Amino acid sequence: MKDVVKLYTLSTCGHCKATKQLLSDCGISYEFTDVDLLEGETRAKALEEVRRLNPNCSFPTILIGDKVIVGHREDEIKKALGIA
Repeated sequence: MKDVVKLYTLSTCGHCKATKQLLSDCGISYEFTDVDLLEGETRAKALEEVRRLNPNCSFPTILIGDKVIVGHREDEIKKALGIA
């Protein structure tokens, strides 16, 4: 089974947009949450999850299976997906 790819992003972040585009260009399906567009308790829970994965709470925070990648690191993302 393929690893689930989950992104925590900001809607205005250029690196986040580039990461989404990279995954789309590679034909990888993914789920994403634009944390800045959330409100209230939903936003608080999303930020709590981001901090758990990435204590610096920076974006994008990418979860591929159980591997966490922080930032638009194309080579690392491709390697984690097995397409490098």
